[in-house]
Amino acid sequence: MASHFLVIFDCDGVLIDSEVIDVRVGRLVLAQLGLNLSREEFVKRFVGQTAAQFTASVEAVLGYRLEATWRDAYAAWYDSAYERDLQAVPGIGKALDAIRGPICVASNSTREKVRRNLARTGLLERFEPHIYSAEDVPRGKPSPDLFLHAARAMNVAPHRCIVVEDSRFGVRAARAAGMRVFAYAGGVTPAEWLRGRRTTVFSKMIDLPGLIDDALSQQTETQSRE
Repeated sequence: MASHFLVIFDCDGVLIDSEVIDVRVGRLVLAQLGLNLSREEFVKRFVGQTAAQFTASVEAVLGYRLEATWRDAYAAWYDSAYERDLQAVPGIGKALDAIRGPICVASNSTREKVRRNLARTGLLERFEPHIYSAEDVPRGKPSPDLFLHAARAMNVAPHRCIVVEDSRFGVRAARAAGMRVFAYAGGVTPAEWLRGRRTTVFSKMIDLPGLIDDALSQQTETQSRE
């Protein structure tokens, strides 16, 4: 892969296998509020959102406002589950080893949470200091703001960026930013929810470097014929 292509990774569900934890614990939290959602419903409504977006979506379903600190009561539920169960996404280490261009993280989570969970899974040193979060921009995903911010920070034009995502919100954001998307369907989001323009859907992270190389080779061949 040409070194001037930047690969921007989402964090949750792409680098760390956290979405399955968030869905499991999140459904328990919402049950406490009287919302009993199926796994599919929870994934479709909430996976990939910022904390603020999650709260707004829950409030929309409940029909009333929650206190600003409502999530604090459940923080220990998430922390204990992460401490016990969090792992890196299978194959991500070897995939990162094989990607020769610059890489960074752009996540809808807070920077503190991203750093903490990357450290837990042994991935922090691979990305630091190139970690960007929704805290850096006015609007998180599905707005393109975060991906465009990461591209500017890394001094790479958007059309030379590749985004690796696993949620509908993230895929929409990458497309809106004019970036090529590699959508990981090995997690909680079904592949059919991720398909679309400028998007390659895959289910094994170890396959990512080869898929990127193939896509860029095809792009180069197309441009050379024009």
